[in-house]
Amino acid sequence: MNAQFKKGVLELCVLVLLDKQDFYGYELIKRITDKIKISEGSVYPVLRRILKQGYCTTYLRESTEGPSRKYYHLTDEGQKYLQELKEEYEKFTQGVDLLMKEEKNE
Repeated sequence: MNAQFKKGVLELCVLVLLDKQDFYGYELIKRITDKIKISEGSVYPVLRRILKQGYCTTYLRESTEGPSRKYYHLTDEGQKYLQELKEEYEKFTQGVDLLMKEEKNE
């Protein structure tokens, strides 16, 4: 699959997962790569960007397997932004589906 295409939906994937529960970075990467083949390093820039924009916050949680982990939590603003992205994604995919189903003019 085209890297630019995946890059465009990666932010949506991260926000969708954070809306379900809080995750630490590697855990998010694992959840996404289980479904979509992406570069592991592509998630951290998304996390930094949504953190800077106020769509999520972070906190540290003790880990039984080593140092404390930084967890990401979706803010109310992030939930609103996610809803907007979901609506845009739905409209976009519906339009693409319609174009793909159109008959070929010869």
